Amino acid sequence: MSSGAQRLVLKIARAATTESNLTWATVGRLPWLSSASHARFLASYPAHVVLNMPSLSPTMTQGNITKWRKQPGEQVAPGQILAEVETDKATIEWEAQEEGFMAKHLVPEGTQDIAVGTPVAVLAEEAGDVAGLASFSPGASSPATPVAAASQPATSELPKSTHLPPHQVLNMPALSPTMSQGNIVEWKKKVGDPVAPGDVYCEVETDKATISWESQEEGFVARILLPDGAKDIEVGRPALVLVDDKETVPFFASFTASDAASGEQTPPAPAAATATAAKAEVPPASAVSVQRPPETGETNVAAPAAASTGRLRASPYARKLAAELGVALEALSGTGSVGRIVADDVRGATGSAAAIPPVAAPAAVSSATPQADTAAAYVDLPHNQIRRVVARRLLESKQTVPHYYLTMECRVEEIQQLRERLNALNSAGQKGGKGGAVAPKLSVNDFVVKAAAKALKEVPGVNASWFPDFIRQYNNVDISIAVQTPSGLQVPIVRNADLKSLGAISSEIRALAGKAKEGKLLPGDYAGGTFTVSNLGMYGIKQFAAIVNPPQAAILAVGAMTPTIARVDGVFKEVPTILATLSCDHRVIDGAMGAEWLVAFKAQIENPLLLFA
Repeated sequence: MSSGAQRLVLKIARAATTESNLTWATVGRLPWLSSASHARFLASYPAHVVLNMPSLSPTMTQGNITKWRKQPGEQVAPGQILAEVETDKATIEWEAQEEGFMAKHLVPEGTQDIAVGTPVAVLAEEAGDVAGLASFSPGASSPATPVAAASQPATSELPKSTHLPPHQVLNMPALSPTMSQGNIVEWKKKVGDPVAPGDVYCEVETDKATISWESQEEGFVARILLPDGAKDIEVGRPALVLVDDKETVPFFASFTASDAASGEQTPPAPAAATATAAKAEVPPASAVSVQRPPETGETNVAAPAAASTGRLRASPYARKLAAELGVALEALSGTGSVGRIVADDVRGATGSAAAIPPVAAPAAVSSATPQADTAAAYVDLPHNQIRRVVARRLLESKQTVPHYYLTMECRVEEIQQLRERLNALNSAGQKGGKGGAVAPKLSVNDFVVKAAAKALKEVPGVNASWFPDFIRQYNNVDISIAVQTPSGLQVPIVRNADLKSLGAISSEIRALAGKAKEGKLLPGDYAGGTFTVSNLGMYGIKQFAAIVNPPQAAILAVGAMTPTIARVDGVFKEVPTILATLSCDHRVIDGAMGAEWLVAFKAQIENPLLLFA
């Protein structure tokens, strides 16, 4: 241990004479991962490192552990694979950055929706220390000692906040006039970071927009009580702890929201304090128990939300949701602050006794058989990460982006002739790829992508994104290709498509589509993109309008080739055509600019030799 670290431990020891356990912890950011952290603990447990769920993609807020590749007792070295993690884009291998021995998995294989930053595993520094960590749990600083705990005086049950250094608990603020709850999108400050007025704590998604929560205080972040991606956080719920002195930050390593609630309240009588603490520590299972249908047909006992004062405590959104779903709020037990019913309580009650309107007992019995028949008539398919993210982003696009659509018919007989000739030459071996390999078989979609890239160079205003204070116009042309996979829609990117040959574009699209369908895309394969092409022609769809893929400003939807009677050189004949529909963000692309782009695209498609210029 360095001399600086020793001085820190001695200062903490002198300040913590009333504490029974002393924990020394440092929380550091991994330089290779923007949203992952690890903590090294030295206390009654053997020396160990707690590994948190990392952020393996730029948009990842939670993930699923699909498989542990290192089992307890196995040695771990930097670069080795710890686990396979399903993110919002693909299944990615989590590489170790530490060396040691896997001591314990804190979450089993198959665990879903693990928020980034949640403890998931423990590494021991020595093989002989693995057994000593078998009983480890997140937030614990020493092994459980039930006998000693039983012999402690009653004062040990007082809230831990009474022994903590001076601190301030910051609650979820109301960032808009109608906001009753919000989602933590991303924390901008980490534990140990200094804070000054005007600094941004985190990005909060409200009912209207995503807003920065700015600091009004100065100090140091001692504890973050809500992880990245936390949803439906009631206004007023504890979210963050600040301290004045950075050296006191380690005291808050195990601080919880219940500590914050007990510390903020006016000290009641001892008996009431004990009851309050017991109520705050009731596990979530108690909320489930009151939702079960009563076996004797009797009505449920009034929930804690209304028991203490006779007034029902529920958030406005929870009341609205309950009315829509037909849930009786009186039958629910709130999990929010002071027993308040929140939206998750209402959703959890759907299909339970609380969701059934009060009726006579015989009617309830007679409805049992129809309910069983209805349940057998459908299958509920749980959402995966990709489906959730695509649904959220596309809904946001339709709600916030002012779409308009332009359609143009393009003749493709020259593309067909050129394509057939090039493919014939490739098949005959007269044209090879790199290293002597046979060049890929070209598709009409390859020509479409190349033509779109060339048109973006001619009309650069379409190759842009909307920002609140400016429009960003891109110099590079990175085209996202919509690919349907078993787990949902993916959009891998062909970068610098305007500079690549048709053969290179064809090979890259096939490689990316294969990786997408196997769930093996890496963040570099899909992060970014300045324009999107979606082609449903292979399904026989003649024409459709796609949804803009934010932050891009346009997407091209291409339909199937259809024979059409057209006048060519004074003669009517049948020619193949496609319908191309451009969906535009009107904030970025005016109607005339969108039309100009389609004219440029049509010229490239109908004169394919221009693609080689």
